[in-house]
Amino acid sequence: MGAKKDVAFTGAMDGEALVLVTGASRGVGAATVQALVHAHGARVIAIARDGDRLASSLAGIACERVVADVGTAEGRALVAQAVAGRPVRALVNNAGLFRSRPFGAWSMADLEEVFRVNAHAPLLLVQELLPLLAAAAPAHVVNIGSMGGVQGSAKFPGLVGYSASKAALACVAECIAEELKERGVRCNCLSLGAVDTEMLREAFPGYQAPVTADQVGAFVARFALEAHKLLNGKVIPLALSTP
Repeated sequence: MGAKKDVAFTGAMDGEALVLVTGASRGVGAATVQALVHAHGARVIAIARDGDRLASSLAGIACERVVADVGTAEGRALVAQAVAGRPVRALVNNAGLFRSRPFGAWSMADLEEVFRVNAHAPLLLVQELLPLLAAAAPAHVVNIGSMGGVQGSAKFPGLVGYSASKAALACVAECIAEELKERGVRCNCLSLGAVDTEMLREAFPGYQAPVTADQVGAFVARFALEAHKLLNGKVIPLALSTP
């Protein structure tokens, strides 16, 4: 009971307010949902494009599941429909698209797709849910970025489009924080380093990350519920290492 009390809001809407997590079918997203439910007793809507994987990754987890591609207007509308007017205390923008191309092979279509999913969709989803976030004020939007998008961090061949989209996502967090501060909606970005996920193994075959998805998910869950009490508009590296 004590742990739940630490993260509970004091407003009258506490019992109804939701936490939304996109990209919840694997890796950090799935681990964040599990931590929110098991460690904090949060009411969670888990969102992902792959319904079968969403169901298997979160089997036995007491949460609502929405199969939707938040990179599309239709997908974002499905999310709003599932929320059904309930206040949203936190939104974790975790869904992301990884692309790697040799320099010289990037196309406009590649760049448009990676920016649409990684930078544009989180901004548009916040717009879609703004009245419901404001209804739970102080509410928290957490963008899950990458160390590849942090100025001055190590950069890697083949990832210019992906890293640039994550840099844009960090800036989106700073801008949302300013845009919505008068409405009680706060926004921060966690820029992840090396985490043992399928995405990292795809990007860096053979590299062994020092941090598990479960460890990061536990951090993200608590951060989403508490950090906005002290932080707004911050881009925070969360990394023991980068490959």
